[in-house]
Amino acid sequence: MKTADLISVNDFCLYHNVEYTFIESLYEADLVKVTLINETTYIPGEELRKLEKLINLYQLDINVAGIEAISHLLHRMERIQDEMQSLKNKLRLYEGG
Repeated sequence: MKTADLISVNDFCLYHNVEYTFIESLYEADLVKVTLINETTYIPGEELRKLEKLINLYQLDINVAGIEAISHLLHRMERIQDEMQSLKNKLRLYEGG
């Protein structure tokens, strides 16, 4: 992974006005991935969108356990929507043939 694709957790926290411990809590709950290089913690670029959504929930005074539950439910809902779309596509194939 290129370091250009990484953002320092310290910089991210300063920009978004959140505490470093919040990012640690999300990492411990397996909600975000981080990379450690030379004793500095970085966030991969592909994690930014997800992390910003989690910060929005946190700013609504939802604790990490609540964020974890919401994240799990949203992920589950996305899987169900993908499965529904796949089934619709299969149905269209059979209806058209």
